[in-house]
Parts: sequence; structure tokens; C-alpha cells
Amino acid sequence: MRAVPALLALVLVAGCSVGTPPEDPVDGSGSAGLESDVDVDTPALRAAKAAAGIADCAPGDATDGGLPDVTLPCLGGGPAVPLPDVRGPVVVNLFAQWCEPCRDELPYYQRLHEEGGGDVRVLGIDYLDTQPGGAIALAKATGVTFPLLADPDGALRSELRVRGLPGVVLVDADGDVAHVEYTVIRSYRQLTDLVDEHLGVTVT
Repeated sequence: MRAVPALLALVLVAGCSVGTPPEDPVDGSGSAGLESDVDVDTPALRAAKAAAGIADCAPGDATDGGLPDVTLPCLGGGPAVPLPDVRGPVVVNLFAQWCEPCRDELPYYQRLHEEGGGDVRVLGIDYLDTQPGGAIALAKATGVTFPLLADPDGALRSELRVRGLPGVVLVDADGDVAHVEYTVIRSYRQLTDLVDEHLGVTVT
């Protein structure tokens, strides 16, 4: 990880940790504690994912990318994705079905997915969520079709210093993490301004 440590000091926390899981299995080290044993790939979940029209996950081809050295499973079935292989520009949205503000902002990420074309991609991560079926139902209800990974055990907690949801991680064309922020996206313009400022990509 080349850029994450320096950027973590810039993460906005005050007033932004708007959603916390009902049960947070964290030990004293600040890392996820017990493994949740949540199965995010079952026949029922695969069927729900297909019905929602959610895109398949695809491992990237970046080398030495700046995202944490963690491999996450695809929500609802599909290939697991090593995060350092994810090539930018990409906007990563951390969400969960228990996060009420996430429901309101997911349509903005979907619009970016649709209008970003080949200039910027969107990737969702269902974070610290023990109800993958609920997460897929949320995606369907909000019209989300971009690829979704799952982190039911909170593997990203210490790496990205996650203190609440929603969150956004912007990865530039070189694979470096350009910006991490935990805040509620309240408009499409707010999201595209972040993309313009930190990734140098203008999306109308």
C-alpha cells in the first residue's frame, strides 16, 4: 500500500460516522474479532443477485495497487477479488443494509456507474454485514447494478480505519488511493465533485 497511510490522517471523522452495525465484533486491537462465518455465495443469493441485475465481479489487472492487501468474496457469487489488483480510476462505496444513510446515497453511485462510462468505475463493498440477502435486496430497491464485494468480517476496518458508514474510497489511474472519506453523499454533484477533485475525471 503506497498511499493509504498518508491519506488516513486526512480522513474526516467528526460528524461523519453516521451508521454503526448493531453488533460490532471488534477486539481490543481495533481489528475485526471473531469470524462471522457468513456465506455470501449460496444458490438463493445467486438467484437474488441475478434478479437484481447486479454485475459480476471481475479481478483487476493492476500491479502493486494501493488498496489494502485483502481478497474479498463477490456478494451473491462470482470470483473473489484481490483489492490491490483493482485498477482505477474507481470509486469504492462502503455500505451495508443496516446503514440507513447508505440507502439514500446508493442511487448517486448508480448514476455515476451509468454515466461514468469508461472514465471511472464504481465498486461497492458490503461492509461488516451479516445479512447478505438484505444487502442484495437493498441494492435491488435502490437500482444498484455495479459489482458488489462482501466484507462480513470487517477485514478492512483497521486498514481503512472504518469508524462508521457510509464511506467512499477513490483510487486513481495509477492504482493509488487518492482519497478516503466517511460522509454521507447528499447529491450527485457532491459525488462528481469528489471524482473531479481527487481523480481528475469530469463526469456530467
